[in-house]
Amino acid sequence: MTARSRRKALSAAALSLALSLACAGARADGDETAMTNLVALVSERLALAVPVAQWKWANHRPITDTPREAALLADVERRAQAANVAPAFARTFFQDQIDASKQVQTALFARWRASAPPSGAVPDLAASTRPQLDRLTQALIPALARIQPWRETEDCPARLARSVRNWKTLTRYGAIDAGALSTALSHVCATGGVAGEG
Repeated sequence: MTARSRRKALSAAALSLALSLACAGARADGDETAMTNLVALVSERLALAVPVAQWKWANHRPITDTPREAALLADVERRAQAANVAPAFARTFFQDQIDASKQVQTALFARWRASAPPSGAVPDLAASTRPQLDRLTQALIPALARIQPWRETEDCPARLARSVRNWKTLTRYGAIDAGALSTALSHVCATGGVAGEG
């Protein structure tokens, strides 16, 4: 991971933590903090696609890991039910997270094949990256519960778009990141997509 990538990931993590603390107890009452917090957590999860891709590249592993993906989706359905989140919504949302992560990884693999492979130490997937992913899964379930009342509202896509714009003012996104973020947020609103995108 380059110094710039590390700074970006740390920035995303710090801002996400700040928003997480700020949104405790947020409700669907016109305050978009909960929606922005969800975007922040999704962004933080996407940042972890970089070390995952580096590990897979170094170990000659495929980007798709079907058994692990299936286990994650089954787990989030169970967690969602316990948290009063619609299990089907949680499953679809996390499938979007998987797809977005693979989108970033695929783009990185293509870049490394075309230019130079990643430099530096190979990230420790088991000891570092996967625990971070597990922590984010735990944080995302209650975040989904907080935005669930907005999912069916007519202005949900507009709210989500404003939250994305708010988040992007705090971070720096390239074309790959922006596309993956849209993928990750595809089914936050029941009508799908983000207003003003696509």
